[in-house]
Amino acid sequence: MWLRTKCDLSFEISVPTPFILMLRLRSGLQQWVASEKYRLEPNVPMFEFTDTYGNLCQRLVAPPGHFSIYTSADVRTDDFVDEAPGAPFVEVEYLPDAVLSYLLPSRFCESDRFGQMATDITAGYLMGYDQVKAIETWVRDNISYLPGTSDVPVSAIEINTRGSGVCRDLAHLGIALCRSLSIPARLVVGYLHDLQPMDLHAWFEAYVGGRWYTFDPTQSHIRGGYVVIGYGRDAADVAINNQFGPPVYPIYQNIQVQRIEEKDI
Repeated sequence: MWLRTKCDLSFEISVPTPFILMLRLRSGLQQWVASEKYRLEPNVPMFEFTDTYGNLCQRLVAPPGHFSIYTSADVRTDDFVDEAPGAPFVEVEYLPDAVLSYLLPSRFCESDRFGQMATDITAGYLMGYDQVKAIETWVRDNISYLPGTSDVPVSAIEINTRGSGVCRDLAHLGIALCRSLSIPARLVVGYLHDLQPMDLHAWFEAYVGGRWYTFDPTQSHIRGGYVVIGYGRDAADVAINNQFGPPVYPIYQNIQVQRIEEKDI
């Protein structure tokens, strides 16, 4: 399917403020970016780099006053998300080097604290994809998905204790449970067509059967329409905007994902 994504952000800046943004899509396994627009008001110098995880990041210094960022992209994404029941667990010694960092505990995914819990959740399931599916189902059934209830990332331990959270929080718990079983897992931030309520979205991927697969405990079933902005170990790696100095928060945010026809690109 063809989708048009849009993310507009506005800020009131009190002093010159350095930003690192992560708002550009990149083409990948299940998406192709056909065109994009990126506009700043006022128009200030911006420099792009690729971070450790391959994400496209933009550096700039926002001047005092009203500052806005307007982005849009036309992207082709798969109508269906790949699923692979029975895909095997990959022994750690056979994992690609680039995947190894996704086995380790991270700031918001304390995987060294969930070993027994993950073992109990996945008891009786085939090692690999089926274990991750059991984790996804457990998180969906036991942690309430409450959009808009938190602006600050919290850890897997906190979410497990609280019993509720936003999409990012449920993904953190799923990641921690996977890693505790030596299954690499990473956070994904992006868009989802027909997400209710519409906002930026977060889910997780697990590495089994020799590749990454998508899992999303916030949705009743996995479906097409996911668009990736960035990957990371957890939310600390994939913030769409980081600023440095006095705290600055968006005074306006507009997120849209529309299905379009190829002829409209």
